[in-house]
This record gives sequence, C-alpha cells and structure tokens, in this order.
Amino acid sequence: MASARAMIERRRSSRILIRIPVQVFSDGDFGQPLDTPAEAVAVSRFGALLRAPFSPALGSRIEVLNRVSQETQEFRVIRVQGADDGTFELGIEILYPVKNFWHVHFPDEQFA
Repeated sequence: MASARAMIERRRSSRILIRIPVQVFSDGDFGQPLDTPAEAVAVSRFGALLRAPFSPALGSRIEVLNRVSQETQEFRVIRVQGADDGTFELGIEILYPVKNFWHVHFPDEQFA
C-alpha cells in the first residue's frame, strides 16, 4: 500500500475543506431518475467528496449541480463509504474538467 506521503505527492491539485450545497442527478434503483440534495465537503479541481443520502455503484456517472453557481457537470463515482449518520461519502472525479467548477481559490493556483 502506498504511503500517505506518496499519495499526497500523486495528487493533481490541492483539496479544500468546504461546504457547498449541491443537487445530484442519477439513475436510481430500477432505472427511475434520482434527484436529491447533497453537500460537497471537500473539493479539488478534479473532483470532490460528497455527503449524500444514497449509495451509487462504483464507476457510475452522476450529474452534480453546484447550487451556488447553478452550473452542472458530469462526474464518475470512484469511492463509496457509509457514514455513521446513515449518509454516504462519495468520492467523485470530474469527467470533463473546467477551469473552476467549484468557484473557489485553490492554494496551488498560479496567477499570471
């Protein structure tokens, strides 16, 4: 297993602990559409950690609406973990990176 230091060095961008309200759209169980509120609790340029009330399959695609900016992007679920309060933590990666979907300043950004 990789050391914590090696994992940090591999990261493509910094993470920010933050709370951003989002809406998640997906195909739910039995193919019916799922439209549910969730919260981004950590973000990076390439993904996020969401706290959500459902558990999608690994590798599934979801759409995330940033309720602050009203922008939507498509993500892939790369990690699902149950939390003690009955919610789930979803690790997601953006499929089509944009300049700043989360509209936050990342510490490792370079200014021109």
